[in-house]
Amino acid sequence: MAEAIKLICAGFGGQGVLTIGQMVALMGMKKDYLVSWMPSYGPEMRGGTANCHVVISKTHQQSPIISNDMTHLLAMNQLSYDKFIPQLQADGWLISNAALVKHEAFKQAIALDFGRIASDIKQPKAANMAAFGALITTLDFFSDADGEWAIRERFKTLNLDLLEANIKAYYHAMEQVKINHLV
Repeated sequence: MAEAIKLICAGFGGQGVLTIGQMVALMGMKKDYLVSWMPSYGPEMRGGTANCHVVISKTHQQSPIISNDMTHLLAMNQLSYDKFIPQLQADGWLISNAALVKHEAFKQAIALDFGRIASDIKQPKAANMAAFGALITTLDFFSDADGEWAIRERFKTLNLDLLEANIKAYYHAMEQVKINHLV
């Protein structure tokens, strides 16, 4: 098991990458780990670039900025992949949106079409929860139940149908990872 999770979630504004990072940080805080979450986004917000750095450690505080030795990269678009892939460790995890990211073979990679997963469950707004589901399969510090808890906690004010659609997208992506033997 890794000593720390060093995750960058990156994509266009509006794809939910900051929310995914918040949920990973929330799970870490619930388990009393040392957590930092640092967002970065352009002034145009929706459609511009957005990313966040999430660092979680069980033993010692880490810098919130990940300049190298990233353990996980969630790339929701090509620009994000191109910008951050040089910082990913050789044995790190790449989780990418297959519809928008083309990349060379990587040792540990999950590439799913998150938008299609959301469409399959008839909730296009749940693509980020599909990405979260794929990501959680690679995070040794957390269980499937931890991820569902984070969704319920983060979206507790949503109407019940939208909350359940987010959870369905989360589990559907996890199932796709398992079916395709991506972990």
